[in-house]
Amino acid sequence: MPEIADRERPAGPPDFASMPADGHAGAVTRVLLAVRAFSDAMDRMLGDMKGDMDVNATDLGALRMLVIRAQAGSAVSPHELARHLRISSASTTKLLDRMEASGHLERRPHPSDRRARVVVLTEKSRAAFHHHFGERMRGMRVVAERYGEDELDVIARFMGEIGDVLDPPEPGRAATVG
Repeated sequence: MPEIADRERPAGPPDFASMPADGHAGAVTRVLLAVRAFSDAMDRMLGDMKGDMDVNATDLGALRMLVIRAQAGSAVSPHELARHLRISSASTTKLLDRMEASGHLERRPHPSDRRARVVVLTEKSRAAFHHHFGERMRGMRVVAERYGEDELDVIARFMGEIGDVLDPPEPGRAATVG
């Protein structure tokens, strides 16, 4: 079989050691290294939370969504949870059964649709989540407050665009801030 030209080979993981350290290319390398370090830190934090709260990664994703939506004053339906987690209805039912049995969430009647149900965090779960994430969130706020408004706008745009690269918006779903 003929050799594939280097330009045609799929790109592998970046070799940061061989990248330039100066100029724009060096700055890009430093940012990508920082993104990787941030991702590693998030993985470790979420790993600790999974163990301490006795949940799996999908369960933790559900808890995170419920916390965020509760802060926004929004109800979450089982269907919305399934779509967010990208799992089937059957898997969602199993997740809800498991998490309800462990005391992490409750299914309640929808406030305005008698036929529908909503999923809410229990106080136990909310307290555990905030115990793990609250102090870190306060620390992140302290770091963010060190930057000016224009810098924060750039950082928010950058993080949103990186998020969209890692998890592209579905058709019909708006991209992250940008």
